[in-house]
Amino acid sequence: MGGKKKLNLKQMERMQGKKDEQDRDKKKEKAGAPKERKPSAVVPPDPKSEKTISEIKKMHVLTPYAVAARFNIRISAAKDFLQQLQENGAIQLVSGSHNIKIYKAD
Repeated sequence: MGGKKKLNLKQMERMQGKKDEQDRDKKKEKAGAPKERKPSAVVPPDPKSEKTISEIKKMHVLTPYAVAARFNIRISAAKDFLQQLQENGAIQLVSGSHNIKIYKAD
């Protein structure tokens, strides 16, 4: 009725060695090739370009995050870009707070 037998020192060393080998194998499998990261651009696209405006009109909802993901720019640059488009009259503000603004294409 006793519990599990206590391992002696030699057996514990052997078990620890096997565990270390398994951990190293797992790390080698996980490492693989590193992912390539493209740095986000700081400069937004030209708000007066017809190509840019046509891309914007294809999008249903315009949020800074959606524009940043679409054009691979930073969110702060996307906010400025949307503000410029609103001033040009290409898009209009639907709803907004101090955190996020939602636009729609005209």
